Amino acid sequence: MPARRKLTTFNRGRAIAWLHDGVSKCEVARQLGVSHSVIVRLNQRFQRTNNVEERPRSGRPKKTTPREDRFIQRQALQHRATTCKVIRGQLREATNINVSERTIGHRLHDARLRSRRPAVRPLLTQAHRRARLAWSRRHLRWTRRDWAQVLFSDESRFNLYHSDGRRKVWRREGERYEDDTVHERVAFGGGSVMSSTHPPVPCGRESHWSTLQGRNSRPYCLADPAADWPKRRVSG
Repeated sequence: MPARRKLTTFNRGRAIAWLHDGVSKCEVARQLGVSHSVIVRLNQRFQRTNNVEERPRSGRPKKTTPREDRFIQRQALQHRATTCKVIRGQLREATNINVSERTIGHRLHDARLRSRRPAVRPLLTQAHRRARLAWSRRHLRWTRRDWAQVLFSDESRFNLYHSDGRRKVWRREGERYEDDTVHERVAFGGGSVMSSTHPPVPCGRESHWSTLQGRNSRPYCLADPAADWPKRRVSG
């Protein structure tokens, strides 16, 4: 039997026309790629209504009103890191309506809100941002030769007692970097081990590691024999 599929209004009209021309129901079903029972029901409905248009379907009514839907959306927009479970409790407390967490998720999806992992950025104050912008402008016209005199390093943090955990936020498309959908964190907090390294320098020396731990990293900084290169140090 051909795979079942929904007939368009045009094909429903074709089916009725073929039946009026004497084509068998089995042949009409084969031509349109539907089952024989679909054509039988279509013909019976046409005999009753003289119409091939799709009938309106009532379906199951929503358990929430448009006002309650807006309440759900507002909670997610005001508290981006909230969960469907929390919103469900807030809705029940505010309206005495009891719905499932799945229903809450459906209403948020209808509003084009999706639960996504937040983008991560350093916790920056306005002073930090002004300083970074000024630094960028000062070095805007640097050449490759200028940058060749800079030693680049990188750091990694290893938590001792816990992980950073996974968070999610509700956001629409294009809102990834909105202030209230971004997770800001303070770099190099306590309770972790910091390791820092830089690539080999042109003079042939190997990379050197420095381990920084605790709130005050000064006692843990190791003397780096490559510190005499490069000649320039770039800082904010």
